[in-house]
Amino acid sequence: MKYLYSLAIGILVGAVLFVLGLYYNPFSAQTAVSPLAVTTDQVIDLSFSGVPNEGILYTDHGESVVSPYPDRVSELWEPAVVKTSVWVTEFQVGRGEATGIGVKFITESEKTRLINGEALANSVWHVYLPGQGTFLVDQTENYWSYIREVVIPARVSSGDNWLGAFHGVMTNGPGSLGTGRVTGGSGKFTNLESEAVESLSARGYSSVTGPVSMTRNLTIALSSAKAE
Repeated sequence: MKYLYSLAIGILVGAVLFVLGLYYNPFSAQTAVSPLAVTTDQVIDLSFSGVPNEGILYTDHGESVVSPYPDRVSELWEPAVVKTSVWVTEFQVGRGEATGIGVKFITESEKTRLINGEALANSVWHVYLPGQGTFLVDQTENYWSYIREVVIPARVSSGDNWLGAFHGVMTNGPGSLGTGRVTGGSGKFTNLESEAVESLSARGYSSVTGPVSMTRNLTIALSSAKAE
């Protein structure tokens, strides 16, 4: 019997060490500085609220802590989109001046590997800026740093919440420098091929309702490179 106890204790200790190693993995740090910070190209910086009920529309598969907004919006239960979230938001520039509309589709990635510090999602932005044109951004995002530093602390907190200061760059591909891919659509963005980065700044999160205080930014480089 003592061998069974020893085995059980060994398994328990091993599991605890594995979880701690996963959580404190020094190689899973996420950059807080945008790869576009040193670009010589002109950039457009679009900001929007990361709190779903402060946007125009949000919905998902119904299994997250975030409720669809507004209330009449249906959840995404169809097999083709069951792990997909949809955001519709208003973009702002400068001192809060409204500049356009964005629709984002984000889906959990099958390439997620938490042991490597990768909680991946694939997303696509459809952006419309009145008087300027339209473009599309497709990217891979890594939410592990956000989950580790914001979501998990909120879940283990006695008050079911997290308050602090977190900033991170979510985009990590498909560009070689960790940037998303921009494809022009119409207006001044016609035939544009460039890069984009999405970042996130959080100050409050509830494990019951989701983000409480959060701002996100989508930065687009207006590269001179054009599609043929």
